[in-house]
Amino acid sequence: MKINIPENAKKVINQLNNSAFEAYAVGGCVRNAMMGIEPHDWDICTSAKPDEMERVFKDYETHDFGLKHGTLTVMSGGEAFEVTTYRIDGAYSDNRHPEQVTFTDDLTLDLSRRDFTCNAMAYNDKDGVIDPFGGAEDIKKGILRCVGDPDKRFNEDALRILRGLRFASTCGFDIEKSTAQSIHKNAALLNNIAYERIRSELTGLLRGEAVCKILTEFRDVIAVFIPEIKLTFDFPQHTKHHVYDVWQHIVHSIDSVEQNDILRMTMLLHDLGKPQACTTDKNGCNHFKGHQQISAELAEKILKRLRFPNEFSETCLKLILWHDERCSGSKKQIKRLLNNIGEENTRLLFKVQRADTAAQSEYLRAEKFASIDLAERQTEEILAENQCFNLKSLEVNGSDIKALGVKEGRAIGELLNKLLDDVIEERVPNEKGALLRLAQKYISK
Repeated sequence: MKINIPENAKKVINQLNNSAFEAYAVGGCVRNAMMGIEPHDWDICTSAKPDEMERVFKDYETHDFGLKHGTLTVMSGGEAFEVTTYRIDGAYSDNRHPEQVTFTDDLTLDLSRRDFTCNAMAYNDKDGVIDPFGGAEDIKKGILRCVGDPDKRFNEDALRILRGLRFASTCGFDIEKSTAQSIHKNAALLNNIAYERIRSELTGLLRGEAVCKILTEFRDVIAVFIPEIKLTFDFPQHTKHHVYDVWQHIVHSIDSVEQNDILRMTMLLHDLGKPQACTTDKNGCNHFKGHQQISAELAEKILKRLRFPNEFSETCLKLILWHDERCSGSKKQIKRLLNNIGEENTRLLFKVQRADTAAQSEYLRAEKFASIDLAERQTEEILAENQCFNLKSLEVNGSDIKALGVKEGRAIGELLNKLLDDVIEERVPNEKGALLRLAQKYISK
């Protein structure tokens, strides 16, 4: 099979080959190229030892910060390529990093230490695909399989557990039976992995096309670092609005929203509070009053634990708190929504509500979608017409109120908010003269 290696990467490989060393593109770039996916990075492996690489690339710009582990970064045509000596990993004591590495001139030994067969392939134009573990066939069949013993691979580096789930989710692979069994068996090893690394893999997993399948089959793995989800497993909803238990509703809602990190994380967390909020009426129907607040409180802890950026977390929490706000057709309600969460978040909220509705039963589904459609149109009308929905768009400001004799800052803010409320409720037009006259009345009372 022919793989098109970019010229700048090919130049690095040829420089090594012309110096009597083996060199190949290796790992994920080969996998992606074979799957018709444009690789983001081209990693290169070589039989050259670190000191030999430095000599080979003495006329290139290089960076040696990874050299003790056998990696030299080589600049070619303005691009950076990591070139790594074939190596054998020593013992792993922390389920993440080898205590030492030994350099080798055997490519197969280097490939044998890698995680999955689809990542244990190398390629150059002269030798073609080097595939000692059947990665190409596994890709063809859509199978994710560990190289060698899965238990050994996952005990070496527990992050491989989540990497495997991410690959399966994004590539649509089925996880081979012994590999899947080992993932379940060794899931607790994820407790040894830094939350920042978990966050990165989880975000990628949620972005995948096969996310619904992976979150269903491997929910126990996700529960290792988000134990709050356990209460949702198999928790019945017992309402005509739903056909799934809480976890399956969450999973299907993720699958129903666009592949946006904030939206998918919001859907993962939006209903976690339902089991705690649940009450059952005399007819056996469940109700979940207040679950939005409980879900947001749980989500805040989870997002903080996984080290999500503050801005990302704040957006998720707003969407979770407001996700069950059902629009009545009133523009006043939309203006209050815009005032509370802002223009961008309001648009995101409608996407959340669509995904939430798509993961429910058919009961009133068309009506729910129609309500969201109307709310979206009303939002765009309000914005296009510059209708007032916040203090920024109010025709009076703090200086105007101060000129009326109100000096204390808190009192000024309270009066401005009262005037804004009157404008939104259409009790007064958003005109400076009318607002000042009304303000004077409030002050005189």
